Amino acid sequence: MTLKYLLDENVDKVYQRQFLRRSLNLVMWVVGDPGAPPRGTLDPEILDWCEERNFLLVTNNRTSMPVHLADHIAQGHHIPGILILNDKLTIGETVNELILIAEGSFEGEYQDQIVHLPLP
Repeated sequence: MTLKYLLDENVDKVYQRQFLRRSLNLVMWVVGDPGAPPRGTLDPEILDWCEERNFLLVTNNRTSMPVHLADHIAQGHHIPGILILNDKLTIGETVNELILIAEGSFEGEYQDQIVHLPLP
């Protein structure tokens, strides 16, 4: 199984460009892209979208996302996972991590979790 990513609208699109340049067979959409939630979509709605379409969310949102995830799970929902970017990693290091995760993860490995990059 290969994971699919949705980048939060506040994440620089350079991550998507470099990710797709280096892994043509992987999927990474950005909030605001055609088919993705529109810009300005509220976080709880983004979690619903990710759940329905089986996308992991990639975000910088360390503050409110844990609360939104807890609410989402409390309502009986699930999400493939949330990955929190680390501003100490270079864009290249982050892209390498995302490729490694996408290609090397098993189904459900990050379900209902918030995982901070880099992986331990």
